[in-house]
Amino acid sequence: MILKGRASRARFGSDVSRWRTKRLAGKGTPAVVAAERAGIAFSVHEYAHDPKAHSYGLEAAEKLGVDPARVFKTLVADVDGAHTVALVPVAAELDLKALGKRASMASPGDAERITGYVTGGISPLGQRKRLPTVLDESALAFETICVSAGRRGLELELAPRDLLALTGGEARPIAVRR
Repeated sequence: MILKGRASRARFGSDVSRWRTKRLAGKGTPAVVAAERAGIAFSVHEYAHDPKAHSYGLEAAEKLGVDPARVFKTLVADVDGAHTVALVPVAAELDLKALGKRASMASPGDAERITGYVTGGISPLGQRKRLPTVLDESALAFETICVSAGRRGLELELAPRDLLALTGGEARPIAVRR
């Protein structure tokens, strides 16, 4: 379900500059609010989340009919004692060594506490505290990518460069393809 933008144009791709933003009843997650306040072009897509799904990200790609290479999962890692957000395609894994010598995944409980979101709905936008953010460079090959909009079953589609600008992040190779 497309909640923002033009249904025929905003469906994953063409002409981001023409998207229109309007207030979403009940969909104002901190991530959506952050994107609205920034004034960037974005679209929100909703799908019926299946609690039995093995992979939240692959479920999103399948239910929205999007190439999994364009849907990014948000992970929280501890890099040299500091928490860092890492975004990689849902069909890939995070290369911890690419983040730093002493990098490890944060526990799901820590990730939820740090970001203010539940696992499977962690968005890189609107977190409790702005964390260093690293986006896998494969995102730059696409006009738009999808990331969690702050809850399971809700995806935010935006330009990867806008995501980097909003998070103060950087793009570099951090994904290992399965």
